[in-house]
Amino acid sequence: MDILERLSNELNISHDRLTATVALLDEGNTVPFVARYRKEVTGGLDDTVLRTLCDRLTYLRSLEKRKDEVRALIDAQGKLDDAVNAAIAAAETVTEVDDIYRPFRPKRRTRASVARERGLTPLADLLMKQEKSYAPPIEEAAAAYINEEKSVATAEDALAGARDIIAETVSDNAEYRREIRSLTERHGMISTKKLEDAAAVYEQYFEHSESVAKIPSHRVLAINRGEKENALSVSVTVERDIILNYLFSEVITNPKSPAFTHLSAAVCDSYDRLIAPSVEREIRNDMTDRASESAIALFSMNLKNLLLQSPLKGKTVLGFDPGYRTGCKLAVVTKTGAVVETAVIYPTKPHERIAESKKTVTRLIQKYGVDVVAIGNGTASGESEKFIAELLGELGGKTKYIIVSEAGASVYSASELGAEEFPDFDVTERSAVSIARRLQDPLAELVKIDPKSIGVGQYQHDMKPARLDEALTGVVEDAVNSVGVDVNTASYSLLSYIAGINAASAKNIVKYREANGEFRTRKEILKVPRFGAKAFQQAAGFLRIPDGDEILDNTGVHPESYAVTKKLLETFGYTLTDVRGGLNLRDNVKKYGMKKLAESLGCGEPTLEDILAEIEKPGRDIRDNLPPPILRDKVLSIEDLEPGMIMTGTVRNVIDFGAFVDIGVHQDGLVHISEIADRYIKHPSEVLAVGDVVTVRIKSMDVKKGRIGLTMRKE
Repeated sequence: MDILERLSNELNISHDRLTATVALLDEGNTVPFVARYRKEVTGGLDDTVLRTLCDRLTYLRSLEKRKDEVRALIDAQGKLDDAVNAAIAAAETVTEVDDIYRPFRPKRRTRASVARERGLTPLADLLMKQEKSYAPPIEEAAAAYINEEKSVATAEDALAGARDIIAETVSDNAEYRREIRSLTERHGMISTKKLEDAAAVYEQYFEHSESVAKIPSHRVLAINRGEKENALSVSVTVERDIILNYLFSEVITNPKSPAFTHLSAAVCDSYDRLIAPSVEREIRNDMTDRASESAIALFSMNLKNLLLQSPLKGKTVLGFDPGYRTGCKLAVVTKTGAVVETAVIYPTKPHERIAESKKTVTRLIQKYGVDVVAIGNGTASGESEKFIAELLGELGGKTKYIIVSEAGASVYSASELGAEEFPDFDVTERSAVSIARRLQDPLAELVKIDPKSIGVGQYQHDMKPARLDEALTGVVEDAVNSVGVDVNTASYSLLSYIAGINAASAKNIVKYREANGEFRTRKEILKVPRFGAKAFQQAAGFLRIPDGDEILDNTGVHPESYAVTKKLLETFGYTLTDVRGGLNLRDNVKKYGMKKLAESLGCGEPTLEDILAEIEKPGRDIRDNLPPPILRDKVLSIEDLEPGMIMTGTVRNVIDFGAFVDIGVHQDGLVHISEIADRYIKHPSEVLAVGDVVTVRIKSMDVKKGRIGLTMRKE
C-alpha cells in the first residue's frame, strides 16, 4: 500500500482529493492558506485535519526512508531475500522495521557471539532439530566441542553456549517480538513503588498498579515525572506464563525430544534476559509517546480556546501586577492599547501603605476614566484583590475588576521583545502592561509569549520540546489567521504568525510601515523589501486594512477573488461602496441558484459561500460572538463559600480528569470529570472549553488546603 492510499483510508479522504491536497502542501502552501482558500481542492478540510495529515505524511515518509535504509544495509550483507523484503514492505511502524533489522544489525560482543566464535553454532542447530532421539546422545555430541583453547572446558560449557545462541536467535525474531509486545500491552501491568525521600505529591503512586492498556495519559506522565525525580520506581510486568506459553508454542515442536530441556531453558533465558527488558523499554516509550501526544492535543485545544477568547474592546484598563516587598506595579492602558502612565503602590505586607495606595489608584482611575482593573493572579493577588474591591466600592462601583492569569507575563517582560517595546520600563512595569493588554486583546498579547509558558496544559514541560513547539506554533498560527490582523497596527510578533510571513518579513513590514506611513492597500505590501509574490499569496487574505482605499482589503476575501466579488455585486446591481456597511445577498443568491451563480462567476461554491459571509460583515471579528469576560465588583474568599451555592465562573483550564473554573475566589475550583454532565463523557473537552462561562454549584471546600470542589450536575 502506498503512502497516499494509506492516508486516504486512515483519514477517510478520497484518494484524488488527498493527492491534490498533498500536492498543494508539497508546493509550499501553508496550512491556513490551503484550509481557507483552496476548499474546492481539499473538499473543505479544516486546519486541524490538514495538520493531522501533515503529521502522518511526515511520519509515513520517514518510515519509507527507514525501510529503504534497512533494505540497503541488509542487501550490503548479501542477505536481502524475498521474505525479508516482503516483511519490510509490510511493516507499519519504525519499531517493526527495526525488529526485522535486528538479526542483521552489527552487534557488540554478546554471550551468543562469543559462543559462535567458539564454533558452537552447529550444536545449537542440532538442538533446534528437536529429534525424537539423538545418536550419539546430546551430551556426547556436546563433548566433541570441548576445546581448552576456546574456553570450552566441558560438555556443559558447550551446551550453555548453544543455549545462548538459541536464546539470541529467539530474541531476534521480529514476529515473536511483535506478538510479545502485543501480549504485554494487552495483559501487562504498570506498577510503582515509593523510593526514599519521595515527595508527598506522589503519595497515590507509593504502592500503585494498573493495566497498561487502560492507564490514562495524565497518570503515565505523572508516573514518569515521579520516576525522573527519584520519587518512584516503575516497572511493566506481565504474567510470565502468558509469554512463555506463546514462545513454547512457536519454538518447541517436539516436547518429547531429548533437546526439550535445553530448548526450554534457552527460551526462558531469552525472554527473561533479552526480550522482557527490551519490550518493557519499548512499551514505556510507546506509553509516553501516546500520553505526550494526548497532552499536546489537549494543550493545543486549550491554547486555541484561550487565544480566541473574546477581547474587551473599547475599555481603558489599569494593569495591576501584585507584589509584596517590591510593591504592586500599575500601568494604565488606553482603549487603543497605548500606555499612558505607570506607578508603584505598596498596599500589601510588609509596607501596607493603604491610604497612599488608594490615593494613587483613585487618581489614575479618575484621570484616565479607567473602566476595568486587571489584577494578575500571582503572588499577593488575594490581598491586592481585597484592596481593589474595597476601593472600587468606595468610588461607587462604576469601575469593575477582573483577575487575569499572568502565566507567561514575566517571560514576556524579560524577553527581547518586551525590552524592544518598552525600553524605559523595568520588568515588572512591562508585566503590568501585559496583564492589561491580555484582557483587551488576548490574542495580540499572548502571541508574544512562548506558548509553553501560558499555562493551559498539563505536564507540558515533560514533552519533547521540538514536537511541542511544532504543535503549539501551529495552534497559534491557526488562531491568528482565523481572526486576521490589522497590518497597520499589528506588532511584528503577531504578524509573524500570519501564513507566509516569518519573523524577518514581519519586522520588514513594521519597518516599512514606520518609514512610509500606513498601508493604504494590500498590494502595497508587495513593496516591502524581500516580500515576494508567494508570500503575498499566502498572507494577503489574512491581513486587514480597515480604513484603506479598497473595501475588500478589510475582509477575508482574497485578492485573487476580488474580480469574482465585483462580478457578484454587479450581477445583483450593487457596487463595492454598498459593501462598506455590510451587504446580505443570501436571498438573491437563493433565487438565482448557488450552483448556477458559482458557474457564471467562474468560482467554486465554497469560495462563493465565503465571499457572501465576508461582505455581510466586513471587518468582523469572529471572537465577538463569544461570551465576554466576567467583571466583578466584590471580593469573595473560600471562607465565604457554602456547599450548594450557585456561582458563575470562567473555565481556566481543561485537563484529562476535569476542569478548573475561576468563580471569583483566589483559588480556582475543580469540576471533576464525573461532575461535568449528567451523562457519561470520555473527556471533559466534550463539554467544556477554556473561556467558557459556566454555572456551577459548590460541592465541597477544604479551607486548609485551599481546594474547592464544584459540580455542574443537576441536584
